[in-house]
Amino acid sequence: MPANAALHLADLSLAVLGSEQVMELPASAAVKALSDALSSGLDPELDGIRTRLETPHGQLLQMPAAAENYAGTKILTLTPGNPSRGRPDIQGVYVLFAGDAQRPAAVIDGAALTRLRTPAVSALGLRLLGHRDIPQILVFGAGVQAWEHIRLFHAVFGVRRVAVVARRRAAARSLATRAGEELGLQATAHGLDEADELVSGADITVCCTASPVPLFAGASVRPGVTVVATGSHEPGSRELDRDLMARARICVESSRTALTEAGEVIDAVAHGVTDARSLLTLAQLHRDIQQAQGEQPTVFKTTGMPWQDLAIAAAIYRRRFPETGTSAQ
Repeated sequence: MPANAALHLADLSLAVLGSEQVMELPASAAVKALSDALSSGLDPELDGIRTRLETPHGQLLQMPAAAENYAGTKILTLTPGNPSRGRPDIQGVYVLFAGDAQRPAAVIDGAALTRLRTPAVSALGLRLLGHRDIPQILVFGAGVQAWEHIRLFHAVFGVRRVAVVARRRAAARSLATRAGEELGLQATAHGLDEADELVSGADITVCCTASPVPLFAGASVRPGVTVVATGSHEPGSRELDRDLMARARICVESSRTALTEAGEVIDAVAHGVTDARSLLTLAQLHRDIQQAQGEQPTVFKTTGMPWQDLAIAAAIYRRRFPETGTSAQ
């Protein structure tokens, strides 16, 4: 191989950005990065496709995307047995390329990026549905995403009160205590036996679980309120029941993704309670902001998409290296 054809790692100027650097991006900046991507004309329906490879211990996922002066891909492993070993079940990296030369620019903590991206997408959806000040939320789940939604919603919407519902009441108490101590929120903890009653009084419900079965009775959801479901990209999982999907106005990140990855949407369409043509997408809402009011409840179902990771990864990189730019180097 000619010497000039060799890859010299020292010439890459590759930044390595860990969890702390990822979480330095303000919540509002993460939401803005997503909104700006849609404003630029990005069409989520043409986004890269999440690929899955079954491994002996779980899954290997890849999520590629390209837009304007950046391209990148997130590579993650999902390892269900890891928590028992004291390791996270989601691990990975995001590789970012920049400029006309598409030079390798950064390797970013992929799990941290996911922790930030997921609630940022939820927040963008709520904004596009007309929500601004949100004093209180009901959260299902007590894991990483439940916490990140509480934290980001507190920063973006001014959430002051939160009710946490989890299968294990002790886990709900732990998260509620953290929300009180770290964010100063009024927080309460509940078990699933209280779910229907709590949902009936909630204006904003956020589901952050990996539950394969519905968490509450859809009939408990009042007209005019919003339910966000973020917990899974598995077609066989459903945090929300068919009754709610039949009654609701349904918003999704993209029709293509929802019809292949969103279990609630796939089930509702298959059973004829929802018409795939009636799905509202983020891009449609971005062009014509809607108000979350009326006789129907609103469901915003997300699974996570590659363009979202790219938009936020690029924002993290620009914030960290504002002098670098994206020109060919």
